[in-house]
Amino acid sequence: MNYLITIIGPTAIGKTSLSIALAQHFGCDIISCDSRQFYKEMKIGTAVPTDEELAGAAHHFIQNKSIFDTYTVGDFEKEAIATLDTLFLKNNIQIMVGGSGLYVDAVLKGFDDFPDIDSSVREQINADFDAHGIEFLQQKLQELDLEYYTKLQNENPQTLQNPQRMKRFVEVCTGSGKPYSTFLNQKKNKRNFTPIIIGLEADRDLMYERINRRVDIMVQEGLLQEVETLLPYRKVNALQTVGYRELFDYYDGIVSLEQAVEHIKMNTRRFAKRQMTWFKRTENVIWINFQENFETILNKLHL
Repeated sequence: MNYLITIIGPTAIGKTSLSIALAQHFGCDIISCDSRQFYKEMKIGTAVPTDEELAGAAHHFIQNKSIFDTYTVGDFEKEAIATLDTLFLKNNIQIMVGGSGLYVDAVLKGFDDFPDIDSSVREQINADFDAHGIEFLQQKLQELDLEYYTKLQNENPQTLQNPQRMKRFVEVCTGSGKPYSTFLNQKKNKRNFTPIIIGLEADRDLMYERINRRVDIMVQEGLLQEVETLLPYRKVNALQTVGYRELFDYYDGIVSLEQAVEHIKMNTRRFAKRQMTWFKRTENVIWINFQENFETILNKLHL
């Protein structure tokens, strides 16, 4: 029997350190499913594990893509499952860790199958977005799949403000000639592992304090310099994320540096709250206080 120990929870709660401790204990590898850490140009602002941490266990899907690559959650699912199939040949226990709920679900449950879309469709949608903004994508999704637009509006309104996700919805509708929603909830692929899901949680004030401290450390470690090198590429989808957008505003003279840093902290706290809302809907999670000792966590795994 294969087991995939999956560690979920909000940003800055200690998922990385626990994953490394577990990987060392079981002598296995770590699959990262933090979608912001895929990109080699984004290191400081995405809290990529340190060189010392990366040396502590074999990691996969850390800084393995460029911000200029087109990389979907479906692509990640296929690559992650193929990697796990190989890793399970060496060890029947493997670790997966990350705060991107959609990517976690893709590996654990399987992802809906979508048709291949001609690249010219994507290029046109990108051009239209550059010219008209997120409102264009929202209007197109309403026209092409009102059912799904209404569902997002009622259940997950922040997704309507996510350019990358919205482009994908419109791309599928346009390229296939069918509503995006018709491809959802089809048969899920079977997995050759049993998931054991650990959820790390903390008191809200303590969690927010950890987030604020992490942002300060990022700034000390050179976040501004990292963002400055990315200014010419600021419209790339991967950079439309917390920690980068706020500093683009600073470089544009819209806000002061102090305000930009405060906005990063505020938006990261909001992001953490959304992460917990998503993960609390996940079934069969072993919820553990992030300060729990390692032996207690091991005992709760029953392995």
